[in-house]
Order: sequence, then C-alpha cells, then structure tokens
Amino acid sequence: MAGTAVGTLAEAVGVQPAGNKVSIIMFSGTADKFVPLGILAQAGAAMGMEVNVFVTGFALHAFTKERHELPFPAEFAQLAPLVAQGMGAAHVAPWDEMLRQAKELGAKVHACSTMSAVMSLRPEDFNELVDDVVGAATFLQTAEGGETFFI
Repeated sequence: MAGTAVGTLAEAVGVQPAGNKVSIIMFSGTADKFVPLGILAQAGAAMGMEVNVFVTGFALHAFTKERHELPFPAEFAQLAPLVAQGMGAAHVAPWDEMLRQAKELGAKVHACSTMSAVMSLRPEDFNELVDDVVGAATFLQTAEGGETFFI
C-alpha cells in the first residue's frame, strides 16, 4: 500500500490496515450505483481490507469489452446532469478508475458464472477489471467471515 496515492493518503490520516474483509455484490446496471461501488472498493482496499466484488445481473454489461452506456433510473434521470457536474467540480474519479485503484491495492473482481451464461457472456468478453468468472458458492466461500454489501 505504501507509495500509492491512496496508500499515502491513508497513511497520512493515520488509517491502519484493518485486516478485515469486505465483499460487494454488484447487481444493478444503473449509473447511480457504480460510484458507490468504486468508493467502497477503493476505501476498503486503501484501509488494507481484503476486497472482493461479485458482479452479477445487469451490472455485468459494464464489465465487458464492449462499451455500454449506463442508464440512470427514470426517477433520477433529470438529476443526471447535476450529478455529473457535481462530480466534476468535486474531482470525483469515475467509478472504473476508482475500481482500478482498488485492484492495484489487491481488490478482486469476480463475474458470476450463472448470469454470464444466461447473458451469453464468455470469460473473454469481459474487460481487464474482471479477474475471473466464478459461481455463487465460490464467491460465498470467499466472502465468509467478512461484511457483505449488496448494490
């Protein structure tokens, strides 16, 4: 962790590695859910936590080599320009950049094998953010003993 921008920040504010584990199940395919994914993964990894992300359902499309535009939920669509402007003004990195930084600190991203098959996605269809394609039982074993978030 030492020497990275995130690691340096964590050390500067006195955050000690927690030695804990956090698992994030990413199901939603809407844009408003991806920033929390990036923030939680990056923060956990910066704190020295073991971070595992299980991507399933509609979120799988955001992790393919083919570019997919992430929609905002209809009830928040009119706020999308304000959110984008606020994120820019606050210098908030895009979700995928935050996830890349988390991966540099050891976070792992696993695609769901069942939903991959349902959506006709093969391992080679996923981008560099995905470490492997695993089943739910494998992920649950990985998540055992830690906190789990469902997004």
